[in-house]
Amino acid sequence: MRLAAPVLGGVVYGLWACAIGRDSGPITGWNVLLGVVSGIAFIAVYLGLRVIGPRLRREPRACAWAAFAGISLGFLYSLTGESVLKSSVIACVVAAAVFGAVFYRLYTTED
Repeated sequence: MRLAAPVLGGVVYGLWACAIGRDSGPITGWNVLLGVVSGIAFIAVYLGLRVIGPRLRREPRACAWAAFAGISLGFLYSLTGESVLKSSVIACVVAAAVFGAVFYRLYTTED
């Protein structure tokens, strides 16, 4: 059951990346490769954070989850063809929100 969330998240992330990369055209091998590699990378980083995260203090742990969320969404948004600046701004906004939420949760539940 512990692997269900990362695998499901990776599958959804990979399908989403594949669909954005396809851009309403035919399905090609490159689209499938983009989806598979994106999904595997998402799963690997997610599992890495789940393993290493509890060993970190609350500030670095919140930063790690914020970076993961920001980079993940920024990459997907960059696949749409928007500018790098707009993708970076959206990634930073998402990272800031995730940092605040994770830090608050860790601060209120830590011993």
